[in-house]
Amino acid sequence: QRSTSAAGGTAREKTYFEQQREELVGEIAMSFEQVLANINKLNRSLEAVIAVGNEFSSVEALWSQFENVMAKDEPEE
Repeated sequence: QRSTSAAGGTAREKTYFEQQREELVGEIAMSFEQVLANINKLNRSLEAVIAVGNEFSSVEALWSQFENVMAKDEPEE
């Protein structure tokens, strides 16, 4: 009987362990989902920043041409 009760105690401890493990695995899974959601949010923000930066490429090209023209005129003066 002692061995049976000891085995029963081990089984209960294992069940408790499994419950705790499942709870922790669930929390970890939720945390990973939050991390994934935040990474996706960051990705969208970076794409928006890149899109805004690309809108200025034509302005940058114009100013670059202006700078080159002004640089050519400086030695003549």
